[in-house]
Amino acid sequence: IGSGLVGSEMCIRDRISTKLLKKMILKYLAVFFVSMVPLIELRAAVPIAIGMGLPTLPSIVVCAIGNMAPVPIIYLFARKFLVWGLDKPYIGKICHFFHDKGEAAGKKLSSSRFGKYGLVIALTAFVGIPLPGTGAWTGTLGASFLDLGFKKTVGAVLTGVLIAAVIMATVSNVGVHMVGL
Repeated sequence: IGSGLVGSEMCIRDRISTKLLKKMILKYLAVFFVSMVPLIELRAAVPIAIGMGLPTLPSIVVCAIGNMAPVPIIYLFARKFLVWGLDKPYIGKICHFFHDKGEAAGKKLSSSRFGKYGLVIALTAFVGIPLPGTGAWTGTLGASFLDLGFKKTVGAVLTGVLIAAVIMATVSNVGVHMVGL
C-alpha cells in the first residue's frame, strides 16, 4: 500500500509538492489580479498564464472570474463617481478621460442594428473582440451610460469575456507552439 518512500524521503517529496503548489497558486493569483486591471484585463492575463505554463482551461476560468469581479462595482458606481469627479481639481482630468470613454462606448453600442436584442449582442461583441479598450471595464461603463440594465449587462459582458478568453488562449497557445516554448 505505500509509495515505497519512508521517513525523510516522504518529507522531502511533501516539501517539494507544497512548494510547487504554492508557486502555482501564486501564478494563478497573479493572473487573477492582472485580469482585473482596466484596459489590459484578461487580454493580457490569459497570455501571461499560458506563458507561465499554467493549463489553459483553469487559466481561462481564473482570468474570467478576475475580469468579471469589478463589473458590478463598475456598473453600479463608476458612472456616478465620474460625473461627480468631472469638476474636481485633482481627479477631473482622469474622470473626464473615463467619462468620455464610457460615453463613446455607449454611442458605439447604441448604433447597433441587431433589432430587439441589439444592445446586448453589440455589448457581447464589443467585449468579446480582444482589442485594446474593448473589454469588460469599458463595455460595462458604456452599458451603464445607456441604462441597459444590470442583468443584461452582466450576462452580455460575461459572454464577451469568455469569447475574448477563448480567442486569447487560442492565439497564445498557437504562438507558444510556433515559438517552441
